[in-house]
Amino acid sequence: MKYPLLFLSLALVLSACSGQPGGKTDALAEQIRADTTLPWVKQKALEVVKTGFNAGDGYGEVWIRDYNTFIELSMDAYEPEDIRENLLVFFRLQGEDGNIIDGFIPAAKVQEGGYDYIYSDLEPRYAGHKNTVETDQEASLVQAVYKYVQKSGDQAFLDEEVGGQTVRQRMERALQFLMEERYNEEYGLIWGATTADWGDVQPEHDWGVFLTGDTHYTLDIYDNAMFIIAIRNYMELAPEQAAQWGPVAEALAENVRAHLWDEEHQKFIPHIYLNGSPFPEDFNENAIFYHGGTAVAIEAGLLSKEEVKISLDKMIRNVEASGAPSIGLTLYPPYPEGFFKNKGMYPYGYQNGGDWTWFGGRMIRQLILNGFVEEAYEQARPMLERVVKNDGFYEWYSIDNEPKGSGTFRGSAGVLYKAIELFESYAAENSK
Repeated sequence: MKYPLLFLSLALVLSACSGQPGGKTDALAEQIRADTTLPWVKQKALEVVKTGFNAGDGYGEVWIRDYNTFIELSMDAYEPEDIRENLLVFFRLQGEDGNIIDGFIPAAKVQEGGYDYIYSDLEPRYAGHKNTVETDQEASLVQAVYKYVQKSGDQAFLDEEVGGQTVRQRMERALQFLMEERYNEEYGLIWGATTADWGDVQPEHDWGVFLTGDTHYTLDIYDNAMFIIAIRNYMELAPEQAAQWGPVAEALAENVRAHLWDEEHQKFIPHIYLNGSPFPEDFNENAIFYHGGTAVAIEAGLLSKEEVKISLDKMIRNVEASGAPSIGLTLYPPYPEGFFKNKGMYPYGYQNGGDWTWFGGRMIRQLILNGFVEEAYEQARPMLERVVKNDGFYEWYSIDNEPKGSGTFRGSAGVLYKAIELFESYAAENSK
């Protein structure tokens, strides 16, 4: 069964959610309108984004997977020229095969012993790097361009030339890279290394950010959902390419449902392994529920409204069972101790069950867009309250809600900002 992307306008969605005067939805709308936390968090998000474009204070680089989630907020803080320039840097550092880097840093700040840096004559100011275990960079850039053009109206940006090719052409090259270099013919899906849900750390290495001879290649929901969204975005920007890319998106969606969706358990299978699993044979990986990948799959229109509610109920049960602070819980149950060589990937650590507003906020937004506004508001409260408590947006939170990682994590600010905008629109539509 195929589920189309949610192309309903926000007005139609909010209208469908509204109730009779004096009814339950009116009370919710008034509660949202009276909630002083929402404007406070919005203002704090704007202040955080005004301080730069790197992912957070623990990162020197501008990362595309992060920038994609706060680019719209950045457009409320910077001139359009600043936003488009960052996008152009990614295209100037694009590989000959069409691949997109993870991030860039001023060339003068490069330090030896870390990433294998990427350089280009088209962009001498910066050095790029690519985490090869993940397969979301190309999709993230296409999505970011889409958001920039949609909000700015700068259609001319698509015809901007970079090294003799337009942005529009380079976007298609990025998508084509995934089809040529990361596409598995047997399943009709794109592949990456084994990671924890949406994470970018493989278990076979102490750091885990590069494909190695020990890599176990897999298919997962996050990468493929991101790709589907990117193709849809690209076709909206380049409708003349719909005949070519429309069938690709439809086939990917059908293959996700056929191979990655577990109908019996109403969840996504963590991984389909292409050359064996890195984990013990008696380990039941399918017992793990991926929160982040599921949220992105909902954004890609891969679940019905009923399945969205089932997924939310599972997330809530996982939060209760684990004691986690919010549905930003990456996954549950976590991978056991020692399953990842990277020491930060202990149970409920970092991407192995850490609580990330960066993805929890995306689930909140999808709940609103699917009509579950009351549930969204209830589940957003822990995320909003800890911003106030900690006076900022942290990268992730421990099982006991202690802030971890970067203290100015702009991706978290971006997704919460967008969710609050939807809450405010709902309240405006439904208040007396």
